[in-house]
Amino acid sequence: MSDSETPQSLPIFPLSNVVLFPRVRTPLHLFEPRYRQLAREALAGERRVVMAVVRPEHVGEMGGDPPLFPVACCGVIEESQQLPDGRYNLVLHGERRVRITGEEPADGERLYRVGRVEGLEDPYPDAEREGVARLRTAITEDVGVLMRRNRPDRAHGFDPELFGGVDDETFVNAVANAFAFEPLEKQGLLEADGVPERYARLAGALSFRRAETLAAHGDPGRRIH
Repeated sequence: MSDSETPQSLPIFPLSNVVLFPRVRTPLHLFEPRYRQLAREALAGERRVVMAVVRPEHVGEMGGDPPLFPVACCGVIEESQQLPDGRYNLVLHGERRVRITGEEPADGERLYRVGRVEGLEDPYPDAEREGVARLRTAITEDVGVLMRRNRPDRAHGFDPELFGGVDDETFVNAVANAFAFEPLEKQGLLEADGVPERYARLAGALSFRRAETLAAHGDPGRRIH
């Protein structure tokens, strides 16, 4: 979807526990008949799918058409594998945030949902870049502390220098995707209106997790009030 593109209709893949972010790759396993049909038709067309999060109070209705958060992410199918029994393994690459403004009426042949969507910008004004740099430093430090405390077996794999050449938008989306936040928290990060706001929300969430973790380990300098 380009910035100048008018609203369009795209297939929707609703999930209760996964949030897709722009510039992030997410593996998917599609096994229900309606989503097998979605995969076939998407692969035969533009290869675009909108991943949307089901509202938490309706997760028990996944077999139907539960209400969705309107802010979602459009992704492009980069890899696909059809299994012998008709299931699909896909890798979806997040392209951009979108807003679902409505849905196309159901018809007798199409089993999956189709949404009318419009693209959303992720503004990043030059005036905000210095503040984002400070937040990025804080986020990197907090992730390092949390990895060493909670996942020491994997902490060696987190080297801040590896992310030195990663642009700010990719970095914040990748960390938001990788960290084990609850789906509702990740949805809030996706809904942030622009790169600086997403950094601020992510930094706040990680700072809280760091304080919580250090308090649990008996660090006298960190307490949650």
